[in-house]
Amino acid sequence: QPQLVESGGGLVQPGGSLRLSCAASGFGMDYYAMGWFRQAPGKEREGVSCISREGGSTTYSDSVKGRFTISRDNANYTVYLQMISLKPEDTGVYYCAPVASFTTVQAMKPADFASWGQGAQVTVSS
Repeated sequence: QPQLVESGGGLVQPGGSLRLSCAASGFGMDYYAMGWFRQAPGKEREGVSCISREGGSTTYSDSVKGRFTISRDNANYTVYLQMISLKPEDTGVYYCAPVASFTTVQAMKPADFASWGQGAQVTVSS
C-alpha cells in the first residue's frame, strides 16, 4: 500500500526557514518523479516543485523559485523541501506525491496510484 508521510512543518516568522521531509513507502520511489504540492486556506491545491527520478532536474513555481529547494534521497525513500525566506503567502498544508512524469509544476499530476498523506502544516506569521 503506497504511503506518504510528511513532516517538518510548523509556525515560523516571515523570513524564517523550514525543511519538510516526505517519507515514501509501499512503492518504488526511485522509479518516479516526485512533487510537492500545497493548499492554502480557501484555495485549491497547487504544485510547488517537481524533481526527476534521479534528482538531476527540478522545477519550481514562480512564487517559490529562488527560495525553495527540492531534493531526494532514493536510498532512504525520502524527498525534502528546503524553504527559506518564508512569506505569509507560503502558509498552507504541504503534500508530496509521486507524479506521472517530470514536468512543470503547472502540469504535474499525482500518479494514478497515489493518495494524499496527512500533509505538513506550514504557518508563516509574526
